[in-house]
Amino acid sequence: MKKRQNKVHFIGIGGIGMSALARWFLAQNWAVSGSDLCSSVITQDLKKEGVKVKIGHKKANLPVVDRHSPETTLVIYSQAVLPINPEFKEAKRRGVRTLSYPQALSDVSQEYKTIAVAGTHGKSTTTSLLSLILVKAGFDPTVIVGTKLRQFSPPAGGKNFRFGRSEYLVIEADEWKASFLNYSPAFAIITNVDREHLDYYKNFSNVKKAFLRFIRNIRPGGVLVLNKDNKNLYSLKSRVQIICKRHKVRVVWYYLTPNVSKKIKKVLKVPGTHNVSNALAAYTLARVLGISERVILQALGGYRGAWRRMELRGKLQIANRKSQIPVYDDYAHHPTEIKASLQGFREKFPKKKIICVFQPHQAHRLKNLFKEFTTAFQEVDYLILLPIYQVAGRDKVHKGYTSKDLAEKIKKRKLDVSYLPSPTRLRAEILNPKFEIRNSVIVMMGAGDIVEYTDLLVKK
Repeated sequence: MKKRQNKVHFIGIGGIGMSALARWFLAQNWAVSGSDLCSSVITQDLKKEGVKVKIGHKKANLPVVDRHSPETTLVIYSQAVLPINPEFKEAKRRGVRTLSYPQALSDVSQEYKTIAVAGTHGKSTTTSLLSLILVKAGFDPTVIVGTKLRQFSPPAGGKNFRFGRSEYLVIEADEWKASFLNYSPAFAIITNVDREHLDYYKNFSNVKKAFLRFIRNIRPGGVLVLNKDNKNLYSLKSRVQIICKRHKVRVVWYYLTPNVSKKIKKVLKVPGTHNVSNALAAYTLARVLGISERVILQALGGYRGAWRRMELRGKLQIANRKSQIPVYDDYAHHPTEIKASLQGFREKFPKKKIICVFQPHQAHRLKNLFKEFTTAFQEVDYLILLPIYQVAGRDKVHKGYTSKDLAEKIKKRKLDVSYLPSPTRLRAEILNPKFEIRNSVIVMMGAGDIVEYTDLLVKK
């Protein structure tokens, strides 16, 4: 008799974390299916790898029982999925086990010696860098990360998942909706703490409390690596020490010192002080694990960036193809990240004009951090603001806090900024004769669907 295969269905499979977890189940020989609101590069890649993906949400997407196809044994849903989702409701009606993404990842992590990378900013880059170091050192880790790495096999552009055969699992531990409180890692990194996800946490004090609760979850005998350069995180030092002493967790603080930072900057191919700091976090934990500095630096030198992190997408052809303007995608969507990324671009292109096209991500973030956004673009020579990317079903624009309002506030700071209500007109806006762009670089910035508008510039 043919062995029955376990089946798992993902609601919201196109998410960067959800798709990585789907690949883990695929590697374990589960039958994997899923659905999402719209098609994307991620869903298309999953189809090529053998995942059955449906576009749109309806209860019929949930696999049914027949003699050739065993019943779905698990449904995993994105935390963005609401209880009214028809697939979620159908799973509940059938009595199928349902888990949120962090709950499912928590179950997976119990099978490993888990390393969790947390922090408001820099999680994906730090997770990527640490993973490459562990691979180089022969640790053969399994990796679930919130971006795509070129080194993680085809499809083109890389993957957000690596299947290893050792006891080590490296995960990105997101603080949104306190997801990271589901994990109990053996090792943890916290890159920084900042004012983020205030729609959920309500105030910064609650953000800090969540990170302290995350620290309490580290397994006894574990190791915690922390960024001393982040004032918000370092302000928690005494409380961290009390928690870690009680739970028998070793604490290691890292900071940008001339000696090690200089070595890292020399080999690192991506610019920006924030990336040196991310690399230093990975370096510090790798040293705790007994990996030599030589191997660490070799691995860091092999990092070529990640998907939507200062990623060169192509070039914009202008003036009868006599000139080409580099076009980059960047995921920065919080004022702190925007400043850091733009500082990195300025470091990389000191003599070029920087044209930044920014799409605010989520209306509540723009409202809560509006003042910070007005001062985040100082490195830019010309700024184009697109309408806010709203998350379906859980986001609405607030009066006085739109992209147009932001443009007006930034103008008062004497910066060259315009609001473009129709993103499809982006190419015409940039090529407007009134603006000289020959010695420029274009940065498409944001965490929404702005990545799709990049094609308007680079496709021939």
